[in-house]
Amino acid sequence: MHHDSSEPQIRVSRLSIALICYAVLGALTWATITDPKLRAGTLVILALFAVKSVLRRRDVLHVDEDKASEPEKAASIEVAES
Repeated sequence: MHHDSSEPQIRVSRLSIALICYAVLGALTWATITDPKLRAGTLVILALFAVKSVLRRRDVLHVDEDKASEPEKAASIEVAES
């Protein structure tokens, strides 16, 4: 597939697509579920999925920083044990 450079390209991340989907599902939940307890429970679950998505993205993006600090953690554990 050939991309014409004169056309503006929109770059959308998977996280933003996921968050938009959660928002749409939340709006549909609000519009279709009338029982307050069931509506609240469903919205809480959707919110937890959204939070999990954001936190998981941070873990994936900062994996190099975590690996870089692991030798320091291992060294400090060895010093504490001795």
